[in-house]
Parts: sequence; structure tokens; C-alpha cells
Amino acid sequence: MPDREESSAPVAESAGSDPTDAPDAGHPAPRRRRRWGRITLLGLLALTLVGVGGMVAAGFYLKSVESDIERVDAFDGVPEADRPQAEPVARGATNILILGSDSRDPDGTGGSRTDTIILAHLPKDRSSAQLISIPRDTWVPVPRSTDGNHGGRDAKINAAYAWGGVPLMVQTVEKFTRVRVDHVVMVDFGGFKEIIDALGGIEVSSEKRFTSIHPPFRTFPQGRQRMDGEAALDYSRQRKQFTDGDFARIRHQQQVIKAILDEATSGGILTNPARLNSFLRATSDAVSVDRELSLLDLAAELRNLRSGDLFFVTSPTKGTGRVGTESVVFADTARAREFYDAVRRDAAKEIVRAGGGR
Repeated sequence: MPDREESSAPVAESAGSDPTDAPDAGHPAPRRRRRWGRITLLGLLALTLVGVGGMVAAGFYLKSVESDIERVDAFDGVPEADRPQAEPVARGATNILILGSDSRDPDGTGGSRTDTIILAHLPKDRSSAQLISIPRDTWVPVPRSTDGNHGGRDAKINAAYAWGGVPLMVQTVEKFTRVRVDHVVMVDFGGFKEIIDALGGIEVSSEKRFTSIHPPFRTFPQGRQRMDGEAALDYSRQRKQFTDGDFARIRHQQQVIKAILDEATSGGILTNPARLNSFLRATSDAVSVDRELSLLDLAAELRNLRSGDLFFVTSPTKGTGRVGTESVVFADTARAREFYDAVRRDAAKEIVRAGGGR
């Protein structure tokens, strides 16, 4: 598929990037964690979005999870002097960096990549949430790693994780956006299959008819359709059949996330103990969070949100091209500056408008 370098609107522009282009420093794959006592941010959001009716029970559950959840040193070695500071007008807003990988992706090549990079902005009034997808092949300055062996140059943004783990990823995202990252959540999006099956499937609308490149090579018709977990996971991985390549994959992931939340909020799972138990067990797949994030506090803060209050946007880009042998995504620096300035100022409506959110 040819590369394209035309100017674009922030949401969906150009074409396929090879995930294997990202440098791999032999970072070990994260170890498997105990399933029970773990809950992904997705599960947390869905649980809080179902409504306050089950908040007491949810609180007891989350409190029990809090003491056992896997914690990571997300900010270890990140120089405070180099970090952006929150604007006074934005005091109380929260920015959560969500790093996702798909351990079951047939095209996956290892555990050291971050297939999905989302900066979730929670305004100080908690009346909405903006989930900003940053294409994994975005060409950005990567600070030098702590060991001094990597970085200190421009590279794909997901190279930061391969070179220096979560702390270097935080530094890179903050340097690129000038937005301070308050918390970090890491999830395995391969676990979506069990989540979706626990919900009884989800409704997704495909923009066109296409056939998956992965066995069993299922065909997705154009229009709205119900998918089980296996089909939805397959759908969320597809990009090579679309002219805008990896941006299609981002779109599909956003569709699936929103469909899960829609199903969770409309399915009455809190009134059905068996379904709730299945859902919580499914959403308790591999996850890590930083040492300061309180899931119980976050659940209380988000208790009034509904799925319609979530807006998915994509970091502004100019399109794709090549740097040496690598296929990369070029940020639209002028638009990105304006876009992330709105995030820093906690201007939720400007974020959605500038990012073409839906």
C-alpha cells in the first residue's frame, strides 16, 4: 500500500504503518497476573457507567481489589524539572495514559510494543471524558533512556516503551503533547474477547464490506451487525484493507470500546448477579496501574458519566511517509499545538471540536 503525505483533519488520515518497524530492545513480555482481583480501566468505566444503583456493591468490590492490584513505577526516573505543569485553570482535571497491547494479535511480534496509546482527559467537572488516540508510528523526539543506550533522537513514539519502559513512554508523551500525565494504566486488549462474550456480544457498524486477513477469514458486511468476542477482536485488528491503514485500526478499536460501554450500560448487568460476576471476571484480565491511582476514588468520580459522555478523538496528523526505511506518521505540529493547548486548559469542547470527536 503506498504511503501518503497529504494534509488531513485530525481524526482519520493516512495509511498503513508496520508495527514491526518499532525498535525492540528485548524488553520482556509482562508476566501473567492472577485474573481474580484485577480489573481493567475498561471494566471500571463500564461498571461506573452502569449507574449509582450498584455503587455501594461496586465500592466494596473495588476496595478489595485496591490492595491487590498490580502496580508499576510509571514515573520512576522521570525528571520532575522536565515535566509540564498543570495550568491553574485546569487544576482538578486528570490525564491518564492508557498503554495497550494485543497479546493475541496474529501479527504480533513480541511483548515490548505498545499497539495502543490513548491519553484520556477527565475534565475537572467530570462531566465527560475525551480519549485521545496517538498513532503508534507517530514520529516524535524520544528522550534518552535512563541507561543512556537509546533515545535522544526522533523515532516512532512506541519505540519509547521498547527502549525505556513506562517511564520513558511517559516522558515521550509529555514532551510531545506538553500535557502532564497524572496516571498510567496498562491493559491487554486481547482480553476484550471474554469481556464481549460476558456481555452477550456488541453492536458495531462497519463502514464497508471487507474480509479479514486472519483465519478464519470472516467477512464483515457493511452496516450495523452484532459480533461475539472473537469477531469483534478480529474486526478491531483490521487495517490493511483500508486506504487509511492504521487509522482504520484506531477507528475500529474506538468503535469496539464504545460498543462495550454501550452494552454494559444498557444491559442491566448490575441487576443480574450472574452476568455481573461473569463480566467482572472477564474484565479482570491482565492490567497494571501506577502506584498512586485509586480505582475506588476514580469510580466515585466517574459515577455520573454515561457512554454518551465519552468522546474519541485522534491526535492531529499530516499523514504518513518514510524516514529512512521506516513507515511513519507525521504529526501536524501546528494543529497539535492548538489541540493539546486545549487539553492543558481543560477546554473539553475545544478538544472534541479540534479532534473531530464522536
